[in-house]
Amino acid sequence: MLKTTREMILPTAITGSYPRPLWFEKSLDGRSFKKAMGDTLFREQYQDAVAAVINAQEAAGLDILTDGDSRFDLAVGGKSWFFYPIERLGGVSGHRNTSQGWMGRLGLKPGHILYEVQEAYQPAIVKDKLSRGPLEYAALWQVAQRLSDRPVKFGTICAPALASMLWNQHYANDEALVLDLCDILNAELKELAAAGCPVIQVEEPRQHGMTLQPQCSEADLRFQTEAFNRQLKGVDAEIWAHSCWGNPNQQRVYWQVPSYERALPYLLELDADVVTFEMASSGGKDLPLFARYKTDKKIGIGVISHTSTVVEPPEHVAALIRRALEFIPPERLVLTTDCGFGREGLSRRIAYYKCVSLVLGANIVRGELGLPQARVRAADPALYFASLDPA
Repeated sequence: MLKTTREMILPTAITGSYPRPLWFEKSLDGRSFKKAMGDTLFREQYQDAVAAVINAQEAAGLDILTDGDSRFDLAVGGKSWFFYPIERLGGVSGHRNTSQGWMGRLGLKPGHILYEVQEAYQPAIVKDKLSRGPLEYAALWQVAQRLSDRPVKFGTICAPALASMLWNQHYANDEALVLDLCDILNAELKELAAAGCPVIQVEEPRQHGMTLQPQCSEADLRFQTEAFNRQLKGVDAEIWAHSCWGNPNQQRVYWQVPSYERALPYLLELDADVVTFEMASSGGKDLPLFARYKTDKKIGIGVISHTSTVVEPPEHVAALIRRALEFIPPERLVLTTDCGFGREGLSRRIAYYKCVSLVLGANIVRGELGLPQARVRAADPALYFASLDPA
């Protein structure tokens, strides 16, 4: 049996995405994954890319791995996070020609990098009842899991967030559209869990982002919680709910990092074993909030930034972990990144050493608590110099 965080103290993981190798130039381009795997060049590049990502995480000493979201095409601003599932839904066709996409409320203008990202995010049009197409999450996860005896976490955008990139021309209201998406994703996640996936991460519940909008009501937040939980009914796996403050092209959506304060009670009502929070970008300013609420959930905190090319020193990571332990007991603390490393913003080398620093920082605190430390191959001089010896 693959371990999950239920059996680990201070486990480490990245959020999901990892920079694509430069030689990985093939894309799915809307094709079914299984069909694309019949293409010799795509198959070789895809399998080798996933193997490289898995190997890097193992060498860094991470406890829980990901496939790097390698299924996503190299598209502007991480667009494929939305459009991998959108391209595989029935009832969707064409796109709405608008520069007022999901970031339209920010009032962006030409000259801002996120305006260019926003232009690339053209909402798809829902013209008929939505239906489930070839998402093939189980097959994608199996390619990665066979490469390691450590648990491989599979992540996906949640249904309510996916709805924000759809232009509704069929349903009576957006709530009905969201609920159909929840049922589609629920069927896919049940199949993924039945295939043996030990950890499923459902990404970006909308509550925290919505609380920044003046018109957001308590009824809105309750609906978002109910919808998020609807997509998880009967999914037999450890569930993570990932939250952050945005990651288009490794850019901050909000220069001043907002607070989770209003959304936190709703996020803690999600039917998830682990709920993750962006903390590195704010220096952990929201950590005291966790002293206010009793929960049996594990709390994942980001101790590595996805928006900076500077690799955090392990001592810096350890200091943030110690701060978190003032409010979250070690048996309920998970250590991760603020968000994914993406496919455009960071090089593989920088992403790798951020993984290494995450684990080395965790090891410092593990040592202080008398816990076993993870082996980090990158930090073993004997292994390093042996790799340089041509003999």
